[in-house]
Amino acid sequence: MMETFYDVQQLLKKFGTIIYTKDRLGDIELMDMEVDELYQFQLISRSDYMQAKLILRKEKRKLSSNSSGKGIIY
Repeated sequence: MMETFYDVQQLLKKFGTIIYTKDRLGDIELMDMEVDELYQFQLISRSDYMQAKLILRKEKRKLSSNSSGKGIIY
């Protein structure tokens, strides 16, 4: 069962896909597209697909909340 961003990376690695662009947001978006394709071609189960999408969505939200707070003084 997938629980972390690393787990999603390992899922993609099983299919020969390694994504690293030095841009975390770009990596997440590319991984999201790859997961969509794997599911579309029925290479991964619905539960793996849903779990991977949830993890990537959380990671994207975490990244955007971290970057939105930069430079703001309270």
